[in-house]
Amino acid sequence: MSYGSQPQLVPSLPADFTGPAARLLPLLAALLLPATGCGDPSPAQPAAGPPDRAALCRRIDAVVAQARDSRRLDADVNGAWQAVHGILAFGRDLPLAHDGEVSSALDYLLGGGRITGWVLRPGSAGVVAVVEEGSTMGQGHPDQWLGYLSQCGVAGDGDTLVGGLPLDTTLVVGGHEFTLGDLFAQARHDIRPGQEASWTLMALAAYLPPDAAWESGDGRRWTTEDVVRMEAASDIFGAACGGAHRLSSLAAAVTAYRAKHPAGPSPGSGWEEAEAVLADCVDRARRFQQPDGSFSVHSFERPAASPDVFATLSATGHVFEVLALVLDDETLAEPWVTRAAGRLVTLLERTSDLDAECGGLYHAVHGLAIYRQRICAPANATASDTFATPPRRRLLSATGGQ
Repeated sequence: MSYGSQPQLVPSLPADFTGPAARLLPLLAALLLPATGCGDPSPAQPAAGPPDRAALCRRIDAVVAQARDSRRLDADVNGAWQAVHGILAFGRDLPLAHDGEVSSALDYLLGGGRITGWVLRPGSAGVVAVVEEGSTMGQGHPDQWLGYLSQCGVAGDGDTLVGGLPLDTTLVVGGHEFTLGDLFAQARHDIRPGQEASWTLMALAAYLPPDAAWESGDGRRWTTEDVVRMEAASDIFGAACGGAHRLSSLAAAVTAYRAKHPAGPSPGSGWEEAEAVLADCVDRARRFQQPDGSFSVHSFERPAASPDVFATLSATGHVFEVLALVLDDETLAEPWVTRAAGRLVTLLERTSDLDAECGGLYHAVHGLAIYRQRICAPANATASDTFATPPRRRLLSATGGQ
């Protein structure tokens, strides 16, 4: 499902790290490059220097607030696809207009609110979120709602990069109360070999220990490592949004694994395969960074620029989000990442009064929010609670700079 095909959001309503697995650093052998885009990237442009950090942090605050408060979603205009992407970025803080009032989009959906594309029904093992392939309003991938609800917002409790909802969160379906745990139980019941499992893996990383095992509805025994191996072996470049979501799910899983096993994965394990995939894609993304700080519109596949500001914003936002999840604190503060953050902020500033596609917009904002939490918070004590406390550790590290 191409995010570029989604309806536009209503603006307002009322390098040279080589990266093979052999060079993975002790904490994790993978690094992921941020992408930032500009409406007119040109290889002939002189390389931009990194922006001043304090000024950049203030600009991030402004574009994040603008995306939350000025681009108001409306249940009569937008669909669940747009709302859930906004929830990924803002958690409960995303406002939604509905029935003549404005309230939390997350609370509205979980409470059984009506919006096109939010199609849930009781299932044999819990709650089914219906997949509507090709829809511009509904769930486009298996467990997409579940994956984003498990990762939504930005938490500030030390080691946690993202927020996410607990499994006992109430979920109203057809007037009856269930929980998010019922959605998760159905996902584990329904998983099958060869399926797209990126968003399923996000939830597994959030809710189960790395060595967890369960039996799916067809009687097959699964482990989280099985899903990690399946995703690591799947196509990256042809996956949704240039592979950014597959990489995000692998990063979430490996982060959880490393928290339990700081010595690292055993040779030949699915965890080692995931780290190698991440390292390779970080290397690619960084090598493909444009002189102005933006990243390839072909993400991790090959270098490319585009005069289309929204194509650059989308690719840059998706890759930057992956980097914010994957890089360690030291690497995230390096000049090449800072330039990417600055370029992404500039793109959001220049398009602030234009209709923007929700996927690219909200993934960019989510990445910047995580970056802001980790890089800006120590220097900005007055920041909002949502983005206030930096985590103490990060997953991946890199050497050198561009």
